[in-house]
Amino acid sequence: MTHPYLAGTRHPRVLAHRGLVTADMAADGIVENSVAAIAAAHAAGVEYVESDCHVTADGVVVLFHDDTLERVTGDPRAIADVTLRELDEIMAPRGGLAQLADVLRDFPSTRFNIDVKAAAAAEGAGRIAAEHADRVLLTSFDEARRVAAMAAAFPARPATSASSAIIARLVLAAALGARRRARRLLAGVDALQIPERRGIVPVLTRRLVRWAHEEGVEVHIWTVDDPARMRALVRRGVDGIVTDRADLALAALTP
Repeated sequence: MTHPYLAGTRHPRVLAHRGLVTADMAADGIVENSVAAIAAAHAAGVEYVESDCHVTADGVVVLFHDDTLERVTGDPRAIADVTLRELDEIMAPRGGLAQLADVLRDFPSTRFNIDVKAAAAAEGAGRIAAEHADRVLLTSFDEARRVAAMAAAFPARPATSASSAIIARLVLAAALGARRRARRLLAGVDALQIPERRGIVPVLTRRLVRWAHEEGVEVHIWTVDDPARMRALVRRGVDGIVTDRADLALAALTP
């Protein structure tokens, strides 16, 4: 059965990677994962925003990709060492700090794909997602973090996608033709969110797509910004594109 997160929306899915930051927005100092970036994605017509979460020193779950502020703001401190008030001040001129609870409240028609980047954020992210389980997907590259976030959401059941460890096993199972093992690995997930390849190793294969679809699991590819490549991936059976250029993706993939 299709999870509500994936029901009633356009197919193929366009997932705005950390929101949408146009060249003009970047020139004005707006950064990824900010309230302004999420608002821009929403205004463009995006139904899905892909983001990441960490937790502040005082326990608030915020949308941020890196462990530290350095790349985005020039501040070398870790997110976990900064209070909500400090982070709010730092992000104010950069598009505004996005707290997970706030964006779920303030963007009620948007579906969020949340990657838990820190073990300390898993419980809080799960509890917050539980209140919006029909429009949140919880995941993590780390299987323990993914499981912890989903457990914190119980008895609600947000959507979820496979961790890196599960995907690696699936790729091997597909290469070996181990259909029964792949079925077990696909149980309990709603999507595979994968790169097209990892180095020289193909991750996206015809067999993997077919097996995923047979189990009712979608396949989403990250991160793709070229419209021609987006269209080619959809022709290969891909269900969703994670992209920094959601505006281009919507134009390329909307009939």
